[in-house]
Amino acid sequence: MSLVTDSAVWRPFTQHALQPGAFKIARAEGAWLEAEDGTRFLDAISSWWVITHGHRHPAIMQAIREETERLDQIIFAGFTHEPAEALARRLVTLTPPGLDYVFYSDSGSTCVEVAIKMALGFWRNRNDARSRVIALEYGYHGDTIGTMSAGARSPFNAPYEPLLYEVTRIPFPMRGREQQTLDALARACRDKPAALLVEPLILGAGGMLMYGADTLAEMRRICAHYGVLFIADEVMTGFGRTGTLFACEQADVIPDIACYAKGLTGGALPLAVTMCKSEIFEAHLSQDRARAFFHSSSYTANPIACAAALANLDVWATGEPAARVAALCDMQATRIARFADDARFSNARRLGIITALDLNVAQSGYLASVSLDLMRFFNERGLLLRPLGPTIYVFPPYCVEDAELDLAYEAIGDAADRFGRG
Repeated sequence: MSLVTDSAVWRPFTQHALQPGAFKIARAEGAWLEAEDGTRFLDAISSWWVITHGHRHPAIMQAIREETERLDQIIFAGFTHEPAEALARRLVTLTPPGLDYVFYSDSGSTCVEVAIKMALGFWRNRNDARSRVIALEYGYHGDTIGTMSAGARSPFNAPYEPLLYEVTRIPFPMRGREQQTLDALARACRDKPAALLVEPLILGAGGMLMYGADTLAEMRRICAHYGVLFIADEVMTGFGRTGTLFACEQADVIPDIACYAKGLTGGALPLAVTMCKSEIFEAHLSQDRARAFFHSSSYTANPIACAAALANLDVWATGEPAARVAALCDMQATRIARFADDARFSNARRLGIITALDLNVAQSGYLASVSLDLMRFFNERGLLLRPLGPTIYVFPPYCVEDAELDLAYEAIGDAADRFGRG
């Protein structure tokens, strides 16, 4: 098992003084990554939550190959192409009703940034001076300036504090304390903010924190009552992760603006969309060019990425992914249950295909050094697991098999023997 240590690459979320090397992956298939030296890793976190059906799904790979024979990159201002038009039509029929407009971007961070800008532009163009955003405690929405501002203040964004705008932060709805969150939201809404930005049902980078669909529904109701825009950040939760195609379905919530990214292409290529209700679009529609929505990226609606997304939707249309998700939910429920009363862990939990549990150690928080110890331990066992501090989570692609999942959970138990207490 060899590491590349002389690379010129600066890797994300990596302290190179502590993690000087990286495994050089040569090929991937299904739930597995294979390094150049033949070492194999079970991708138990879907390569940072993007891979849905499995690596190199044949139908998606074929669609990418075919589209490269027709188009590469086309300017998307004043020009369009069929992959983008077809994908927009499909998404409007697939997502919660009323999300009638599709704005393309490249990543989770950018599509949430777009959502925030849409919300502020909506109020400005209606001559209503609203610019305040409400966000959940422990939330994470990306690494651009706008999304960092909406996210929790943490080591992730501390160096950039002078650039960040203030938001109104409400408590995370911990079990038994949901009413505190709802009361805080109602108070904040009375001050006429622009929008509430929320990760529905589960906060990912904040520690895989989970809350109920009834709470999500009540948050939506409060926003509607006070005329506050509701933005659903489904970057991570979309495309089956929570057990339904979109997390908002479980609460019967229709957001004013919704963000989808990671699973949009099945994880094969970067692509994101921000979808909105017609009134958001129409607030920017004017003979006055100054009221236009001023956002773009050079690769907006890349045709090859759109073709991959269309192929992904075709895969979903077969019904097979939904069946795989249902089976994986059961597989995960069975396995996390073994840790429910394990004194080495706290708060063993599951939502859809995602499980998480907190290793009982002296340290806490994302920067707890035990996370690096755990990562190395799992790598040595042929696993890609990347704990959030002492929080270990399993977030596999839908193709994973029972025996493969067993490898992950056996390693988690062994890791607790070595690093945990209780």
